[in-house]
Amino acid sequence: MIKVGVVGYGYWGPNLVRNFSVSRHFQVVAVAENKPAARETVARHYPSVLACEDAAELVARDDIDALAIATPVASHFPIARAALQSGKHVLVEKPLCRCVLEGEELIELAARMNRVLMVDHTFLFTGAVQTIRRLINRGDLGKLSYFDSMRVNLGLFQPDINCLWDLAPHDLSIIDHLWNDKVVAMDISGYCHINPTSPDMIYLTLHYARDAVAHLNLSWMSPVKVRRFAIGGTDRMLIWDDLDQDQKIRIYDSGIEFRSDDERATIIPDYRIGDILSPCIPRHEALSAVIEHFANVIKRDEQSIMDGTRGLQVVAILAEAQCLLDRRLRDLQKLRRGS
Repeated sequence: MIKVGVVGYGYWGPNLVRNFSVSRHFQVVAVAENKPAARETVARHYPSVLACEDAAELVARDDIDALAIATPVASHFPIARAALQSGKHVLVEKPLCRCVLEGEELIELAARMNRVLMVDHTFLFTGAVQTIRRLINRGDLGKLSYFDSMRVNLGLFQPDINCLWDLAPHDLSIIDHLWNDKVVAMDISGYCHINPTSPDMIYLTLHYARDAVAHLNLSWMSPVKVRRFAIGGTDRMLIWDDLDQDQKIRIYDSGIEFRSDDERATIIPDYRIGDILSPCIPRHEALSAVIEHFANVIKRDEQSIMDGTRGLQVVAILAEAQCLLDRRLRDLQKLRRGS
């Protein structure tokens, strides 16, 4: 059994503890949480698990082999670094850290200590993403042209990060898992309705080397929750609605066929409208599969699909987008003051 400790018992921590507790690979030894009420909840639900206040207590324990970190983003780096330095495997809630330099240090440290560093990009283990990946790898959609994501809801407002860092890691990790291409340019705009220094609405467009584009609509200001992901290919198009329990994925046998260059000036494209297919999607708790994958990577039975390097790629895009967003917001403020 791999003995594990969990740092943070707020929003995501209880899910981690529950899944680690029922896993055949792990034994939960301790949970660190600074809120007394949360520690009381741990003690009540898991009497055999030690509930302590400080993450440093878990890092220092010799009877813990791995640490799962579900704390605010600013604390990811120092806790993960201390855990790796103490010889523990680490699973970090998304995003990996706040900047590229922190991520690079964690990756180098994990390699030097021969320990696993993974980021909890849970959506990669959903039946929907696994199905979409198989479709793309088989070439069912043809050459990919675009990704269009809408990830909006009313809150939850985060005190330490804006909605870019809260919501975009999901879609960026999914696109990286499905497409594995390099971002060559980006555009971004953001709007601050609640906190004047923290955008709660973001529109991010990424341009990829292989001539595909990704557009992300991210918001904490929507009256309804939407989790919708569209992928366009030359042969077929796909819609994934994560909130639709009956037909999560719809594949549209539709497309556009262009004529030769000498005919385009006089002949419009041919539009092909075909059948709609909704494949059966496997139903399972994605986080349970994350925990299984974490164990198998620790045991060297699998290669990680969300290791530190993958996590750093997401952080690098976020960091570049944030710099561009900061400039755009400053320019917008100047325009408003001058009007």
